Amino acid sequence: MDVPKEQIAALLDNALFGSAQLLGSFLVSSSTVNAETSPHLKAENLILLGDALFREREYRRAIYYKKQNSATSRSSLSASNRSSSPNSFNISAINENEVKFKIASCHFALSETKVALVEMEGIPSKARNLQMSLLMAKLYRNTRHNRGAVTCYRECLRQCPYVIEAIIALAELGASAKDIILLFPQTPSRSGRAQLDHSDSSRWLQRYVEAQCCIASNDYKGGLELFAELLQRFPNNIHILLEMAKVEAIIGKIDEAVMNFEKVRSIDPYVVTYMDEYAMLLKMKSDYSKLNKLVHDLLSIDPTRPEVFVALSVLWERKDERGALSYAEKSIKIDERHIPGYIMKGNLLLSLKRPEAAVMAFRGAQELRADLRSYQGLVHSYLAFSKLKEALYAAREAMKAMPQSAKALKLVGDVHASNSGGREKAKKFYESALRLEPGYLGAALALAELHVIEGRNGDAVSLLERYLKDWADDSLHVKLAQVFAATNMLQDSLSHYQAALRINPQNEAAKKGLERLEKQMKGVDPDAPEEEEENEVEDADADQEETELL
Repeated sequence: MDVPKEQIAALLDNALFGSAQLLGSFLVSSSTVNAETSPHLKAENLILLGDALFREREYRRAIYYKKQNSATSRSSLSASNRSSSPNSFNISAINENEVKFKIASCHFALSETKVALVEMEGIPSKARNLQMSLLMAKLYRNTRHNRGAVTCYRECLRQCPYVIEAIIALAELGASAKDIILLFPQTPSRSGRAQLDHSDSSRWLQRYVEAQCCIASNDYKGGLELFAELLQRFPNNIHILLEMAKVEAIIGKIDEAVMNFEKVRSIDPYVVTYMDEYAMLLKMKSDYSKLNKLVHDLLSIDPTRPEVFVALSVLWERKDERGALSYAEKSIKIDERHIPGYIMKGNLLLSLKRPEAAVMAFRGAQELRADLRSYQGLVHSYLAFSKLKEALYAAREAMKAMPQSAKALKLVGDVHASNSGGREKAKKFYESALRLEPGYLGAALALAELHVIEGRNGDAVSLLERYLKDWADDSLHVKLAQVFAATNMLQDSLSHYQAALRINPQNEAAKKGLERLEKQMKGVDPDAPEEEEENEVEDADADQEETELL
């Protein structure tokens, strides 16, 4: 043989995939290896070249050569039936199931899920190893065959209890912690399967299962407590810190989430996972310098990840909402299961006054995994085009899914507050939310707004002032400033607008409110158009007429 195949195997073992691919081209084109006289050698060479191309992420070419191998193997089998060639016994050395798995892996990498599934279904279930079962589970889940996905994920954990991906997926698909833990191998086995040691040293895995099941069932408080317990045992564990930060972001614990994301980046500055969630929080806090740096860092780490495009969308939202929307859509195109992409898309569509399209985006997020943000998005979208019945249904669904969530109660209150006949009901829901979570500023602001609408400005002020001791929040100061301005207490209003801008210099509501207040203090009607602006409009009209004449 001109090119020893052992050499290409050695290159692959040493991760020299570029050289392996180039050497593979010599191997498959060698005139000494003929598909008719040495079909098994030809097939093995094609497999090696396909492996090299797969590792180089040239998936399309890898599929091409691996399929050539399949054709060669089939022709060699038919030839072996007709003759007892000395080489025919080696054909069995080529594992057809392994080849199908590799072809399916290439299709999966190219997001060709259905084609990959067809390849994988050609492998008998009893012949699937751990790697094959995990890919099969992902393919079933991506095509919404949840029952098949559950079966395959369960098989993964029967073979090895430490397949963390399978634990998370089963929790999200509705399995209980008890059901998952019972899948773990209980007794010693000669099959080589990983066993779970039930001593204190491995009890952490059971706690981890319980934490993921809590989060999946919207018991965010219970999940965070279990993650915090695990963090004591595994300090600075990046995965646990990220899981905690993600949940804190969902339930509105912004400062805690930001702190955990920053801790992760201090431990490992090259993490991309969940960094789009961090980007959304930085925008909420109007910390655009950190947001700019984060996006710059992510682009230099891996510009192909969906998280990077969501982060770009967050950054562009202030400058160009349509451009931001295209980035959000790109993130979904890269990964159809990327929930933050749908959330960001929904929020942008809502901002662009396209609530019907926003509903579709939030529904997309909810189909993947219903959480508080997708419910909030649905409610606000339905309210934006006066679909009160649908908004109330979505809010009640959130309340059923999260019975101990003050934010879910507030959602129902928001729907009732949207029409004058429901304000009394809205007040009860806001008060219930505050009893459940006394420090929930969102419910306090909403209740204060109701007081103002119904002329109870004094009640609104006394309610909001109770939160000033514990909350350095710009939105709280803006609301107080608005109430004081409405009651003609202009000096108090001024001090609160200034306090809001000290906390967040980018707060648009505070800037506009301060502008109006200054006019009010000068005795000018804040709603009257400025003469300068009128002159500018007239000049623009004159310019337009001149252009048309020319």
